[in-house]
Amino acid sequence: MPQLFDGMSKKRRAQTIAVDLGSRKTKAVLMERHGERYVLTRYALLDAPVQDKKLSPEQLGGHFRQVAEALGNSTKSLSATLNLADAVVRQVEMPPIPVDEMRNILKMNHKGYFQQDLPDNSFDCYVIPPRVEPPPAPVAGQVPAPAAPMGGLKFKVLAAAAKQQLVAEFIQAATVAGLSPDWLVPALVCPVNAFEMAAPEVFAKETVALVDIGFRYPSVCVVDRGELLTNRVINIGGYQITRALAEAKGITYAEADGIKIGMAAEVEAELQTQVGPLGREIRASLDFFEHQYERTVSQIYLSGGTTRSEVITGMLHSEIVVDCQFWNPTGFLQLALPGQQAMEIEQAAPQLTVAIGAALAAL
Repeated sequence: MPQLFDGMSKKRRAQTIAVDLGSRKTKAVLMERHGERYVLTRYALLDAPVQDKKLSPEQLGGHFRQVAEALGNSTKSLSATLNLADAVVRQVEMPPIPVDEMRNILKMNHKGYFQQDLPDNSFDCYVIPPRVEPPPAPVAGQVPAPAAPMGGLKFKVLAAAAKQQLVAEFIQAATVAGLSPDWLVPALVCPVNAFEMAAPEVFAKETVALVDIGFRYPSVCVVDRGELLTNRVINIGGYQITRALAEAKGITYAEADGIKIGMAAEVEAELQTQVGPLGREIRASLDFFEHQYERTVSQIYLSGGTTRSEVITGMLHSEIVVDCQFWNPTGFLQLALPGQQAMEIEQAAPQLTVAIGAALAAL
């Protein structure tokens, strides 16, 4: 799956730090590749340095340094994510030309491909490998149809855009931290990267939706037999659910956050006021896909910290009327974690999905 914004390093790494910069929590992993095996050697869940405020490259660099220290300072390679509000991702069709030329076309005609004006943006793209369909069985006496002319051939391409200033600030921040800024990956595609490795048979053969419920914005990605066909960002995330619960019960945000996961059954009515609309927005995303492609989504796979609550998962199932289940983004990894982290990885795993997907881009 896509590994975008790789202009800073064309070299694959044997080890990398991958950082998912959240509004409230920073999630990071240290991963290695040994042949065909991927190894998770450490992870970190850190408080975001400043909430609801843009960080300067120096402040962000200081935070990257803190992350590297928490992960043991064993590599300089850094991959980071562009959050859902900072990157635009679209599936488009382009002529069969080199990727560098595709980037130039996107830059010259971004309004046509992205349906919006994107001045001062960097553009990148990933050519989706064509789905190989078995040839039809020959019919006795029937002349085979001629091959389609090459002149009309189009590639399916996953295109992405982000502000040039954001890319430049990431490079500057990594340099401040003494790290090598290798990859900058749209967070939207990271769950898809990780799911492809964690459930290869489902990824390649079924039509499923990956729903990552982030702190501010959940994302919905529909994957059809190995292709990411539609994606959408929703404005009802973990923060909105927790804030509404805190206001309804007259408690602090921190107290509501703990109750939301650990005692959700006791505040079911209050949770329903926010989870219900989220479920309906997800259902609308699936309806759009199913109407456009005439295929049915058979399963929803959930990730993100909020999905650790079985009560919330049950509410989503009731609204969407499609089976919802957790998936483990660490399931395909060899674990070489220190003692305490080894015991806590099962609980932490749903929050690491995006960071793991970003690490896979670099390895």
